[in-house]
Amino acid sequence: MLRELGDIRELGLALVGRRREAIVVGDALTVLALVPNDTFACCVTSPPYWGLRDYGDSRQIGAESSLDDYVERLVRVFREVRRTMRPEGTLWLNLGDSYTSGGRKWRDSDRKNPARAMDYRPPTPAGLKPKDLVGVPWRVALALQSDGWYLRADNIWYKPNCQPESVKDRPTRSHEYVFLFSKSERYYYDAKAVMESCNGNGKKRNRRTVWMVNTEPFPEAHFATFPPALIEPCIAAGTRPDELVLDPFFGSGTVGLVCRAMRRKFVGIELKPEYAKIAARRMGKTGLLWNADSR
Repeated sequence: MLRELGDIRELGLALVGRRREAIVVGDALTVLALVPNDTFACCVTSPPYWGLRDYGDSRQIGAESSLDDYVERLVRVFREVRRTMRPEGTLWLNLGDSYTSGGRKWRDSDRKNPARAMDYRPPTPAGLKPKDLVGVPWRVALALQSDGWYLRADNIWYKPNCQPESVKDRPTRSHEYVFLFSKSERYYYDAKAVMESCNGNGKKRNRRTVWMVNTEPFPEAHFATFPPALIEPCIAAGTRPDELVLDPFFGSGTVGLVCRAMRRKFVGIELKPEYAKIAARRMGKTGLLWNADSR
């Protein structure tokens, strides 16, 4: 059962004052508005991608008919993330791209990926053409930069086991972005914690911006999930043990699992109660769940 939140003071005590782990069911923007300034050390997250999934909630992000509306809604959420982040904090943001629909109003299911089925498709954005690559990750990144974030790195998540595509007029997409942003010009970044091997000779070097990480399916979730190996360097570089990490689009809770394994605390915000319950089961603690939607 989800516990109901009382007032703002109770939320602050539950999430911050007692430094408890928590999974909060509710809209990210609404929940973050209740969190005090300078709370989180780091944010690691992957918001819903634009026009690729229908999560069946009228408040969902990603189902906007306008690309500009999608970008603006993310800017508003991450403005609250920046407010609730400590001055030395960092944001690690994973986003994938998409192509214009070419006038199609729906998308059929895929045998290997039934969650692809959608009864809507957003129209082609102004200035783009059918079959254009939209450039969503960079549109969001530059909008966040304009809103005050420091854009520090565009890490490439290379997926060796990427999903095959039937296209014959372009390469198959096998990468996404993990952007590194900071709240301030000076910020916490533990470069030694994420150094990588150099030519197999035992020597270490500064981490490069291409990360080779396989995708990992999770049978309980009918949506894309973070592989832990993609989250680990973000947590290692951006936090110290026992610090508090935020994921405002928690999904099945992989960020929480990685935080647990690396001795960090976490707060996850998830719009859909069924996804939040999956995350709590994965961690073996249904008592982590709080319901902000009842306020």
